[in-house]
Amino acid sequence: MSQVRVRFAPSPTGFFHIGSARTALFNWLYARHTGGVFILRVEDTDKERNSEEFLNVIYDSLNWLGLNWDEGPQIGGGFGPYRQSERADIYRSYLEKLKATGRVYEKDGATWFKISGEPQLIDDAIRGRVERTEEKNFVIIRSGGNPVFHFVNVVDDISMGVTHVIRGEDHLSNTSKHTELFKAFGAPLPVFAHIPLILKQDGPGKMSKRDQGALIEEYQKRGYLPEAVFNFLCLLGWNPKDDREKMTIEEIVSLFDFPGVNQSNARFDDRKMAHMNMTYLLALPPEEYLAKARALFAGSDEGAAVMDAVSEDYFSQVIAISQPKVKAIDELPSYTVYFFTEDFPWNEKAITKTFKKGEPLARLGELRQLLAMAPNFSDEAAVEAMIKAGAETNGFGFGDYQAVARLAVTGTNAGPGLTQILRVLGPEKVLSRFDRILQPPPV
Repeated sequence: MSQVRVRFAPSPTGFFHIGSARTALFNWLYARHTGGVFILRVEDTDKERNSEEFLNVIYDSLNWLGLNWDEGPQIGGGFGPYRQSERADIYRSYLEKLKATGRVYEKDGATWFKISGEPQLIDDAIRGRVERTEEKNFVIIRSGGNPVFHFVNVVDDISMGVTHVIRGEDHLSNTSKHTELFKAFGAPLPVFAHIPLILKQDGPGKMSKRDQGALIEEYQKRGYLPEAVFNFLCLLGWNPKDDREKMTIEEIVSLFDFPGVNQSNARFDDRKMAHMNMTYLLALPPEEYLAKARALFAGSDEGAAVMDAVSEDYFSQVIAISQPKVKAIDELPSYTVYFFTEDFPWNEKAITKTFKKGEPLARLGELRQLLAMAPNFSDEAAVEAMIKAGAETNGFGFGDYQAVARLAVTGTNAGPGLTQILRVLGPEKVLSRFDRILQPPPV
C-alpha cells in the first residue's frame, strides 16, 4: 500500500473547538500509527469570516497539543500552497478538467455540477458500507466566482494525494457529493472514516463553540497539561479495548486504529477531563509542578505580590501540600489563599456544618491548650499523636477537633491534611487564628 496521507482542514473563522481538535488528533494518530504524513490545510476561502487571529489560535493550539504537521503552512511541502486562498490557479485548472467531461453547466451566474444519478457506495472504515444517491445537481462555483466547499475539498484531496479522509460523522451526508466529483475527475476514492460526534455534556445535540469547556484555548489559559487534554480527547470516541484510560502518547500511537473507533457518539464530561488533568498533575515531579505554580502566580499583579511577601521556602511548602488536591493549576490562588493572608474568605456552609453539632468552640479551646505546649509543628506525626492523646484524655476522637481547627485556620472545610496545614503555617499563625474565634473582639 502507498504511504498514508491524511489531512486536517480547519477554517479560521472562530476559536479552536474541541471537536476540531479531536478530528486533528485522530488524523495525527493515524498518520503516526501507520508511518504516514499528516497535512495541515487551511480552508480560508470565506474572506468575510476568516481571521489571521483565529488562524494563529489554530496553529498555537495544535502546537500546544503536540500535533505537529508534516506538510502545511509555516513548513511547506511538495503539494502546496496549503491555504485555499492561494490555490485559485489550481481550482481553475481542475474546473477546466471537469468542463471537458461535459458534467458542468452555467445557470443563474453560477457553475453547476451534473450528478450521475448512480448510487454512491462508500466502504467507510468506521461506519461500514454506506449507500447514498445524490438526487440534485449542485453548485461548485458561486455567482461571485468563489468555489464551493465540496469542489475545493475534493480538488485539494486529489491534488495533495490524500489517501484517507478522517472527519466527523456530520460530514457523511456530503460524501456522496464528493464521491461523484472524485469519479468525474477519474480519481481513485480515498478511504473514508467518519468518526463519532462529541455531544454536549447536558442534553441532546452536538457540542458547540458556546458550550462550557468547548474551546482548547480555555484549557491552555487554565494551565491544564497538554498531555492530559491529549489523553482525554483520544478517549472521546476511541477505546483501546483494555479499559485503560491514562496512557502515554507513545502507547496511544501504538494502539490507535480504526477498529477501536466507536460508531456511537461520545459525550463530553468536564469532570472526567478535570480528573484526567489531576492525575497528570499528581504525576508531575514536585519541582516541575512548583515551576508551573510560580509562573501562574507571577502572571498577575496579585499573585506576584503574594510571592514577594513570603519566602521561597514557604511558597514551596504551600505548593507541595496542595499538589495532591488541586485539579487544575489555575485553582491554586483561591485554594491556597489562607496561607498568604489573614483576611481570607469564610465558607458559610462550612461554618454551618461545623457548628451544627457538639460544642466546637470547647473542642477548639482544648486543642489550643494542647498545641500551645508544642515547641513547633514541624513533626506532623508527633503533632497528630499529641492531638489524639489529648482527645482520648478528654473523651473524644481526632475528628472532633479536626473540623473546627481546620475552619479556624483556613475558613473552610477542605484542603490538605490538617497537620500539613499546621506545619506550614506554624504555631504563631495557628494559635492567633484560634484566638480570633475563641476571643472575638467586643462589638
